[in-house]
Amino acid sequence: MLHATTLTTPDGPFSILAADDAVLASGWTEDLAALLALVHPTLRGPGRTDPPAPSSAPEGVLEEAAAAVAAYYDGDHDAPGRVPVRQASGPFRAHAWDVLRKVKAGERLTYTQYATRAGRPAAVRAAAGACAMNAAALFVPCHRILRTDGSLGGFRYGLPVKQSLLTRETPTPR
Repeated sequence: MLHATTLTTPDGPFSILAADDAVLASGWTEDLAALLALVHPTLRGPGRTDPPAPSSAPEGVLEEAAAAVAAYYDGDHDAPGRVPVRQASGPFRAHAWDVLRKVKAGERLTYTQYATRAGRPAAVRAAAGACAMNAAALFVPCHRILRTDGSLGGFRYGLPVKQSLLTRETPTPR
């Protein structure tokens, strides 16, 4: 069973699609159909092309995910990493997404460093592809990966959102 909710955040509307036990897709959009299209067909259910209606009172993992997004914007930048996520792809991409979940808030990696951390230093393009195909933005923090020259690179939800997230996660000197 798929569930959905859309939250208001400082970076705009943030929608979450979840199964009963894990987040399947999320991002800064109200377009649930576009989010559903990011979900691997084996995870969305046979023949499913229409997103679920948004829930105004999320429960289960959807409630946990919504609370984690609120906690993130309240300063607990590790909260989304504690919510279960499920994505499907080939072995390298699935592993690369697991590696992304271990990149802590405030940490920045280049695509080259990310490929190395994923165990395939020469697979820089494959590592970049894992970021590009990541359906669960924020819960799998692809926004923490930058180009080798330190520039932002791309981001499905726009560079202003990526910059806002990175700025939010930058530790403030005490």
